[in-house]
Amino acid sequence: MTKKPIDRRTVLKGAGMLMGSTALSGLAAPAVHAQEPKVLRYLGTAVNQSTDIAKKVKEDTGITIEYIPVTTDEVAKRIVTQPNSFDLVDEEYFSLKKVIPSGNLVGMDAKRIKNADKITPIFTKGELPGGKKIGDQGTAPKKVFYLEGATSKKFATSPTQWITLIPTVYNADTLGIRPDLIKRPIESWKELLNPEFKGKASILNIPSIGIMDAAMVVESMGKHTYKDKGNMTKPEIDMTMALMTEAKKAGQFRAFWKDFNESVNLMASGEVVIQSMWSPAVTAVRSKGIACTYQPLKEGYRAWAAGFGLPRTTVGKKADLAYEFINWFLDGWAGAFLNRQGYYSGVLETAKSKMEPYEWAFWMEGKPAEKDIMSPSGTLLEKAGTVRDGGSYESRMGSVACWNSVMDENDYLVKKWNEFIAA
Repeated sequence: MTKKPIDRRTVLKGAGMLMGSTALSGLAAPAVHAQEPKVLRYLGTAVNQSTDIAKKVKEDTGITIEYIPVTTDEVAKRIVTQPNSFDLVDEEYFSLKKVIPSGNLVGMDAKRIKNADKITPIFTKGELPGGKKIGDQGTAPKKVFYLEGATSKKFATSPTQWITLIPTVYNADTLGIRPDLIKRPIESWKELLNPEFKGKASILNIPSIGIMDAAMVVESMGKHTYKDKGNMTKPEIDMTMALMTEAKKAGQFRAFWKDFNESVNLMASGEVVIQSMWSPAVTAVRSKGIACTYQPLKEGYRAWAAGFGLPRTTVGKKADLAYEFINWFLDGWAGAFLNRQGYYSGVLETAKSKMEPYEWAFWMEGKPAEKDIMSPSGTLLEKAGTVRDGGSYESRMGSVACWNSVMDENDYLVKKWNEFIAA
C-alpha cells in the first residue's frame, strides 16, 4: 500500500482530478450514475483530507469526494455563515459550542451508523476502553457528544439517538523537538519558554488551541493552577498572555504557525528545535530522514478530537450519500490509514482488522516494532526494535490533562491573543 503525505496542494490537485472521474461502484447501472453522480463536498482542514482516502472510497463505493480545505477557524465560520456550501464537514469537537447554537448542524442519527455502538468510550463516557477515566478539562468530547433532538441547539447530558459529530480522528498532543539539536532530555512543558531555546521555539497560532499550550507551560512553571484550563477567567487570560508576551518580546519565538506544512518546514529546516506540533507533522519530518520526537511530558497531553457533521442543508439522497460515506469511513480502511500517521481512529476494532499485527502492536500497544515501520509516504519511519513516542494508546490517552476548548470568554481571549501576536 502506497501512502502519501498530506499536503494542501496535493489535496486540491487530487480533488480536482477526482471531480472529473466517473468510476462506478458495485453493480449499479451506468445510467443511474450518469443521472445522479455520487459527489460529496467535504469541508475541513487539510490534515484529514487525503487523495489516498478519496481514491479508495471511490473504488469501494463510487463516491467522489470534493475536498474544501480551509483553516480550523474557517471551518467554524463556514458552518455558521455558509451551511449550503458543503455537504459534509470534518469539524473539531471544541468548536461545537460555537456552531451548534446556529442550528446549522443537525444531529447524526445513531441508528444509521453501522458501528455507532463500537465508538470508543473516550467519546461517549470520557474513559478508556478498560474503564479508566481521563482528564476532562476543556471541551472533552463526552460533554458535547449528544444533542437533545435531531434539530436541537442544546447538548444532552445523557446519551440520545442524536450525535453531534461521528469521530474521525483524535490524539493527545504534546511538543515536538529536534533531539539531534537539543541533545538533552526534555521532560516538561516549561521548556518551551526556556531561554536556552531563544529564537528557536514556536507555538501554534490558533487562539483557542495555542492558549491551552500556554496554560500547560504556565502550570508546569508553577506560576498558576487553573480550575479549568479550557475555560479561563479574564484575569487568568491576562496573566497567561502577559507571560507569553514577555517571552515573545525577549525573542523566544522564531515563528507562530497556523498550517500543518509550516510546522513541518520550521522543524525540518532546524529553524525551530521545540514547538507545538501535531503527530502527523512529526511523521512528515521523520519521513525526510530528520530526527524529530513527539515528546512525552510529565504534565501530560493536550487532547483534541474531530468528527463528521451534517449541515441542515444536506437532506434526502445527499444525506443518504453522506451516511454511506461515514459508514465506509468507520469500516476500517480509513481508520488504519490514519492510525499509521500517528492518529487514533474512532472505532478501534475495525481499524485493527485492516492493519498488520506488527503495525497495530507498534502504533497502538506501545510494543517494539517487529519489522521496519513505514511512513504514509512509503519511506522508512522507524527501524525494527523502535518503540513509539509516548508508548501505547492507553499510556498516551490515559495521560490527557485537558482538551481543546472554546472558552466563555472566547472573544476576550482572541483579542488578547492577537495583541500577543502583534506585540
